[in-house]
Amino acid sequence: MAQRDDTSPTREDEHWKDQLIKPPRDERIRTSDVTTTSGIEFEDYSLKRELLMGIFELGFERPSPVQEESIPQVLSGKDILARAKNGTGKTAAYLIPILQKLDPYLHDIQSLIIVPTRELALQTSNIAKELSKHMGVRVMVATGGTILREDILRLQDIVHLLIGTPGRLLDLIRKKVASMVGCDVMVLDEADKLLSMDVNESLPQILRHLPDERQVLLYSATFPVSVKSFCGRHLNDPYEINLMEDLTLKGVTQYYAYVEERQKVHCLNTLFLRLQIQQSVIFCSTRSRVELLARKITDIGYSCFYIHSQMLQSYRNRVFHDFRKGNCRNLVCTDLFTRGIDIPTVNVVINFDFPSNAETYLHRIGRTGRFGHMGIAINFVTEKDIPLLFRIEQELNTTVTAIPPEVEKRLYVPEFQLLIEGDNPNTNTK
Repeated sequence: MAQRDDTSPTREDEHWKDQLIKPPRDERIRTSDVTTTSGIEFEDYSLKRELLMGIFELGFERPSPVQEESIPQVLSGKDILARAKNGTGKTAAYLIPILQKLDPYLHDIQSLIIVPTRELALQTSNIAKELSKHMGVRVMVATGGTILREDILRLQDIVHLLIGTPGRLLDLIRKKVASMVGCDVMVLDEADKLLSMDVNESLPQILRHLPDERQVLLYSATFPVSVKSFCGRHLNDPYEINLMEDLTLKGVTQYYAYVEERQKVHCLNTLFLRLQIQQSVIFCSTRSRVELLARKITDIGYSCFYIHSQMLQSYRNRVFHDFRKGNCRNLVCTDLFTRGIDIPTVNVVINFDFPSNAETYLHRIGRTGRFGHMGIAINFVTEKDIPLLFRIEQELNTTVTAIPPEVEKRLYVPEFQLLIEGDNPNTNTK
């Protein structure tokens, strides 16, 4: 696609970065999940000046491994099949090159990003808006659970990048209010989840409305058969990225506590007393158990939010926003909250109800230890869960140890993870 203006940095204005308003530098140690890079700089990709400004003002310093692999290939027009761990920078790996390719002078929807949940759509749009805030790019979110008429009205205005859930996006396309004529890039984020949902047939239908000459990008931490089948039918000689030598994040230390069902709340209270929790995410198996546990946590004197799929979307949005802002320390939820949600201050994940499979376990514990940082995951294991625990350890090739009487603070408390002088936190991710 032709670009009207390429404003990459020049020698004539070499001090432009000094004028940016950057967040304080994160001085915590980072794991090799994000630091094992070849040393490429964002400037090496010849990105637009305005995009680089957004990148650096978000606190990014150098590309993470998945970004190093993805950005040049997307810029070259290749289809992408990328497998990388949770919290290692997949979102920016596709947003940065997509924004680089967008032409703000055109009034078409030029890129489409499809995600499985409303919360992830909102989070992705916020990152896109921050990255593109100097570019004049219009970003819009469209998800189920909101008023359709409002989406239709917003699409009367200019939209360059459309982000949403599959059902609502297909509805807007069928009503001919979201034209895909100029949309030559489609992203499936958390592709394994999208292709396992009831709406997975929406994706080929959406693709049929895109131009024949289009680019399809798939990103996920796991690639089951459904993803491979979709790729075989809809991707054209994709560039494959696989950064999953280890399935679990290196910064997440995993523990189990053997308990009886009736002891779980008492055990949770003990953890609240003994651990230095910045923020925690606590997973339950059902919506009713989420609400019941949230009430019990409040009753014993701790601040607590809860969230699940049957809540009004406006309430879910408020809970998500307030928890991200740090207005509450603990969040109880169902697996709604396992996909792609990035809240860097979460340093403890608790599986109050042990998950039924390795994939869910992987995504749950991936809510901490993000961006190469460190956190702990604690699993409440009853007698019936023991075979599941052993199976998940084998499938993920990981080790879950009994929780000790005292958990080392360096494993999960930020102020105990500061760099020794001379170390270099050389990457940032989203």
